[in-house]
Amino acid sequence: MLHSAGGGKEARTVALPPELAATPLAKRPYDLRHSALSTWLAAGADPAEVAQRAGNSVEVLLTRYAKCLYDRQSINNQRIEHLLSAYDQPNEPDQTHE
Repeated sequence: MLHSAGGGKEARTVALPPELAATPLAKRPYDLRHSALSTWLAAGADPAEVAQRAGNSVEVLLTRYAKCLYDRQSINNQRIEHLLSAYDQPNEPDQTHE
């Protein structure tokens, strides 16, 4: 799970090289968590799985991160149209000769 209970400074010094640990990068572990969840949702990951990995309910996840899903509308529409158009295609006759 992507939880953080303090220890952010120590984690940054272990995980980042000194030149990056001295910057605001990942100053709060929550920033990394937020970035990960947003990225997973934008990539099309199943919200139920993302919520489970985050230790949240789907309702809480979607309330906070719904904006990450809006960008996916056109991609999802294309997938739906592609699937439906497959049903509109006539079946090709069997090409095998006996």
